[in-house]
Amino acid sequence: MTADVLCLRPEADFQRLGVLPSPSLKIAYRAPEDPDVPALMKQARALVIPAVGPKLSAELFEGTTVQFVQVTGAGVDRLDLALLKRLRISVANVPGGSNRALAEYVVTAASVLLRRFLWADAEIRAGNYADFRARMISENLAGLDGLAVGIVGFGRIGLAVAEALHHRGSRICYYDPAPRDARAANALGAKSVFLDEMLKISDVITLHVPLLPTTQGLIGPRQLAAMKPGAILIQASRGGIVDEAALAHSLISGHLGGAAIDVYSTEPPPPDHPLFALRGEAARRILFTPHIAGATRQSSEFLFRSAWRNVERVLLQKEALLYLVQ
Repeated sequence: MTADVLCLRPEADFQRLGVLPSPSLKIAYRAPEDPDVPALMKQARALVIPAVGPKLSAELFEGTTVQFVQVTGAGVDRLDLALLKRLRISVANVPGGSNRALAEYVVTAASVLLRRFLWADAEIRAGNYADFRARMISENLAGLDGLAVGIVGFGRIGLAVAEALHHRGSRICYYDPAPRDARAANALGAKSVFLDEMLKISDVITLHVPLLPTTQGLIGPRQLAAMKPGAILIQASRGGIVDEAALAHSLISGHLGGAAIDVYSTEPPPPDHPLFALRGEAARRILFTPHIAGATRQSSEFLFRSAWRNVERVLLQKEALLYLVQ
């Protein structure tokens, strides 16, 4: 089979949303492990991949005819960008498509943890309605209104999260050496601070940075210990930014009030993951989701449509690639 485009995402993903590429394109849909993928890479002009998944091997791109890679999302950490630059293969993503979904996730996860909704559900099912209701009231559980929320990373997603939290009355600070839109931050009353200060003053900290050498292990034992007692951590960026073993220890000790984890250092996480070993109250203070913070019907439709339009723009309309990462 010959193909203009090799797509490492199932065709069914696009079909269920009614977002299909032009019939003028010959497209081969394959799983990354399919045996004919290397041969197709030596015929196709474009590669389409989801943002989430394991790193693609360098061997896959050696001797390829692929001119560009289109990611159906914002993240590009599956790709060796230096290698692709050397091979003169362009990379494009779809920035901003998941902003609202991610902002919604942060607001929801923070509320669930701050007000102990999941914990209350478990206690009621165990027959502890009256006792746990009394405990919730006596501990004066807070909502988002008036709380200090720290946002690590103030790009498109960080700004969307800030806007959503601002609408709920939160006081916003952020850490980003090069914020995308300082004016927009000022309009929200968001204050730029150093990370160490943010850790001390924030009731909720939410992470929105890419996985880079400078962000690997950004939130480790020292940073977790420096966080405000009872604070909530939301990890919806990329696995590897938080030291997961240190986070488990912080939850066991009771220092942190809770954590929402959407991304993991290894995906799927292994059964012996340190956060899965939590028991008792520590286990009640954590919310697990399977890397879906930005995945809604609306966001997926936007991402898929934008990605295919970009591919068609180059291969059919002979125009320049948009959303270039490099």
